[in-house]
Amino acid sequence: MISILLLEDDLLFAETLVDLLEDAGHEVLHCPNGQEALDATFAKKFDLYLLDINVPLINGITVLKELREAKDDTPAIFLTSHKNKEMLTQGFSNGADDYITKPFDTDELILRINALLRRTKVDTTICVGLLCHDEIHKRIFYDKEELDLSKKEYELLLLLMRHVNNSVPKELIINELWSISESGSDGAIRVYINRIKQLLPHMRIENIRGIGYKLVS
Repeated sequence: MISILLLEDDLLFAETLVDLLEDAGHEVLHCPNGQEALDATFAKKFDLYLLDINVPLINGITVLKELREAKDDTPAIFLTSHKNKEMLTQGFSNGADDYITKPFDTDELILRINALLRRTKVDTTICVGLLCHDEIHKRIFYDKEELDLSKKEYELLLLLMRHVNNSVPKELIINELWSISESGSDGAIRVYINRIKQLLPHMRIENIRGIGYKLVS
């Protein structure tokens, strides 16, 4: 699981980003000011920094400057409303790997994150026991063997992996697997669950009566 530090003082926007990144399978720590962000880097190793520039106490550029001076080479993307060359020059000269200008499309952010992680060779595999998901190539393996999954089987198993040891409600499964124009059902979910169980005889997927399903690690 990729560990991301998010420095963002707009709490509503930060909440949206945290939900987006967690849904993508990442672990996110949100810090509303630069001092908290620096303190967090001393306590934990992160795989990626997402840094707003104009934040309280210590701005994002200074945060990254101090991290680079401390020999921290963790990949960093600036989330900024600045478009002038001087600000961008400051960001890159102080160690930024990329930047994205607000407002931005969330899909573009995920694409930039994945591209940067590929370049920096950060492991983007999420594992639950012997069950592993390769985020970049969109494949799921069991004991190093790739599973032969349909699109919806893949999406359902990944959803269960992201919520391992927690119940996943049927309503969430339907919302994730089917578009508004499609019609999902309990029966269709059962078909996919049974197919996944056949592929994973040594893993337990529980039917939580009246609620949904749970992958047990």
